[in-house]
Amino acid sequence: MLNGNVRGSLTRDDAQLALRLVARGSDDALRAAEALLRDGGIDALLDDERLAPAIVEARAGAHASLPLFFCVVVRQALAAVDEHDHGLADYVADVCIQFADGGRSERIAGHDDQTYGTLASLVAEVNTADASRAFLVRQHLGNYALWLSGLFPDRIEMHRWRRGAPGLDYYDALGRRGFALAAEHRLAEEHGLRGVFEQAAERFVKLRVALNRVSDTLLFPRRSSPERLMRQVSDEARWRKAS
Repeated sequence: MLNGNVRGSLTRDDAQLALRLVARGSDDALRAAEALLRDGGIDALLDDERLAPAIVEARAGAHASLPLFFCVVVRQALAAVDEHDHGLADYVADVCIQFADGGRSERIAGHDDQTYGTLASLVAEVNTADASRAFLVRQHLGNYALWLSGLFPDRIEMHRWRRGAPGLDYYDALGRRGFALAAEHRLAEEHGLRGVFEQAAERFVKLRVALNRVSDTLLFPRRSSPERLMRQVSDEARWRKAS
């Protein structure tokens, strides 16, 4: 089960690398960054606007751990759409980290034997008699919809235009539904996730648009198509309306 505790998994080495990346070789900047970390904690350093570009552009950024990379990139992508809740950012980053492991995105838990290749297959099991499994299925419905529509929107739009497959609205609707159903489950309260799920359901479009920007600028920056341009224009208006 994903719990969104990305900051808790960051190590001393992650913090030291972040300090060096922000400093960019300047002793004065390093001392200032160290003071920022000392006075404001890891959140102050992760929120530094210089960190995300440095991870991407600086040679040392290639040594960033997956938790540090996604924690910083997701946090600053969400800030760009006026979403500043650190707990929610950690949860979205955790989805990206966990699902980056091959095959994990199609399983409700790391060692679960059953795979789910579509959102519809998850919807069919949200009310299964096994309470623990029902909770994981609901959570995974939200996670999987966010992962697919957030980081692979071009694929979804291409299939929509060429094959008549469901578009991003479909993923938005099922993603919101998954998180809302997960929030209602008693296990959400037991695991301290009810608030995160409620926020993810309410702000799903903003979360997805933030990840779309990560996809467009970092994962697939050289792709250009009329479908991408239309999506970007449409989503800009959509998330502002949802704000």
